[in-house]
Amino acid sequence: MDFRIAVTFTDSLARLTGEEQKAVKTTAFDLQLNPAHPSLSFHKLDKARDKHFWSVRVGSDIRLIVHKTESSLLLCYVDHHDKAYQWAERRRLETHPTTGAAQLVEIRERVEEVRVARYVEDAASDTLTKPSLFAHLPDATLLSFGVPSDWLGDVRQADEDSLLALAEHLPAEAAEALLELATGGSPQFALPAVSGADPFAHPDALRRFRVMHDVEELQRALDYPWEKWTIFLHPAQRQLVEKDYSGPARVSGSAGTGKTIVALHRAVFLARRHPEARVLLTTFSETLANALHGKLVRLIDNEPRLGERLEVHALQAIGQRLYERNCGRIELASGELIRQLLDAASREVGGHAFSLGFLQSEWDQVVDAWQLDNWEAYRDVKRLGRKTRLSEAQRQLLWRIFDQVRQGLAERRLLTRAGMFSELAAYFAGRHSPFDFIVVDEAQDIDVPQLRFLAALGTTVPNGLFFAGDLGQRIFQQAFSWKALGVDIRGRSRTLHINYRTSHQIRIQADRLLGPTLADVDGNTEERSGTVSVFNGQAPAIRRLDSPEAEAAAVAEWLSSLQGQGVQPHEMGIFVRSEAELERATSAIIQAGLAYKMLDEQVATASGFVSVGTMHLAKGLEFRAVAVMACDDEVIPSQARIETVTDDADLAEVYETERNLLYVACTRARDYLLVSSGDMPSEFLDDLAG
Repeated sequence: MDFRIAVTFTDSLARLTGEEQKAVKTTAFDLQLNPAHPSLSFHKLDKARDKHFWSVRVGSDIRLIVHKTESSLLLCYVDHHDKAYQWAERRRLETHPTTGAAQLVEIRERVEEVRVARYVEDAASDTLTKPSLFAHLPDATLLSFGVPSDWLGDVRQADEDSLLALAEHLPAEAAEALLELATGGSPQFALPAVSGADPFAHPDALRRFRVMHDVEELQRALDYPWEKWTIFLHPAQRQLVEKDYSGPARVSGSAGTGKTIVALHRAVFLARRHPEARVLLTTFSETLANALHGKLVRLIDNEPRLGERLEVHALQAIGQRLYERNCGRIELASGELIRQLLDAASREVGGHAFSLGFLQSEWDQVVDAWQLDNWEAYRDVKRLGRKTRLSEAQRQLLWRIFDQVRQGLAERRLLTRAGMFSELAAYFAGRHSPFDFIVVDEAQDIDVPQLRFLAALGTTVPNGLFFAGDLGQRIFQQAFSWKALGVDIRGRSRTLHINYRTSHQIRIQADRLLGPTLADVDGNTEERSGTVSVFNGQAPAIRRLDSPEAEAAAVAEWLSSLQGQGVQPHEMGIFVRSEAELERATSAIIQAGLAYKMLDEQVATASGFVSVGTMHLAKGLEFRAVAVMACDDEVIPSQARIETVTDDADLAEVYETERNLLYVACTRARDYLLVSSGDMPSEFLDDLAG
């Protein structure tokens, strides 16, 4: 007998209390081990239209809804008695007549929530009403998108106001296709039905139903019911995970489209497919590497041997380890020492008006990044990503400063981080890589020497390098040409368009901070206009308060209101631009009577505590509710960064990355978002408000 779970089951399980979940898990394990055991109390649901629905008693009031046939048992839903029965009475399991995919279909005549308004032109009021979106499409087209037959009439009457409400009642593939059509896209048709094929094996069915082969696999699914991505993958994600690439490949997409999920599953897929291979899953910071490691543990915790061949490291950590193993001991120069050397050399050379901030960025992004070691190399470098124009005389003067810094580091026998990666790249060029496959998350923020290092490790074999990232979330690095470093992803770059994490309302608002199309230096583009969110939520609130005190009081009231609606403290996050504004965030939380935990590089949230941190720590996290506070003028964009700029073109780069930073913070929210200021508001708030 096939034992399956549905995504509707894990969704409903996550809404129960901890004690209720424990009882449900025990019953689920019993069902998997022996569904005929006399201790299991099955009850046939006489009112259910689908006669294969049964309830299973879990304690005094909790009921588990299963779909039971001679050959299969499917865990469908769990809730308190009446709600569980009502859910089953409103649904049936069927195979779609056109696509052949198994679907849990909501019975149309029992749905009262969907209001499909008919609009006409009222001459008296001179009001032109909104037209139906899909009235012109034939049945065959709608069916090919996975729309259930019962819902064809409602889909034909849907307009832009009713579509999102309607989409919540449709199978995911149908909802996504209609939303994409409504936003000007061209959705792909689902794969057609194949005679005799298993309806549960269809790619669209795999996003909502999975066979549980053993107790360990079921335990993993039930231990993290809110982490649906560990079990269910969207067909577009699965295709990218399992595809063969002849060279370096990249998946992109806006926040919430599942790039990190693809990266995690890609790493695991490669490790499973190649039993002797070593796989590196990496990212640019220790903070994000810790978050990746936590997710990976959830994904493979029942496969410990797989973990022995799949390593998760920050690039800095793996670079240092490989250097010491292959090149000898290393001592890295601190950022403070380099700044001191730059300051001393600048004073000694004199005769210029370059600020220390400019010298630091020119060193970091040009001289050190490209490991320029002589005047001719600096004179001829194209300075990609640097906007300030320099005459040859200015470059000569600057080189005298930078050459002194290089000599100072050599005298101390110190390497910079960029020097370490460059030496590693030279070492591994032509040598066997310690990793067979490398998967890189948050790839938009890796720098020149890191990419050079990765190219040396992974560009010589098919599937060797796989990147996941979003140009709209680039907040640390200047843009530069990947192709120039031997990493050419042209023809192997794909964009995800389905947003699972962020509500339609929050996504639309946050996208106003960015353009509809983003492009890298090599001309690879990310089209963001076709992205659709698959669920509704409340419209984000933008509050401009007169003082930090008034802002804290408003945010406290908002937090208290959320708690009254059932949002738990650990489902809330508050982010500010820098550490200087953290006190404003904690003041609001204290006024709301809640406990909080400061986020650090471990990025670990804690049950019962509101998470508080800077926007840079927001990457990789998600919460039901997010408040982005202290969005004041001179706070974001950062006045300190602006003051280091010596050229208007460089100023545009600062504004772009600061705008991206606010976008990152806002898109951590799933259902509720509040963006506030407590002084003269940032100009970004006008952009966000639209």
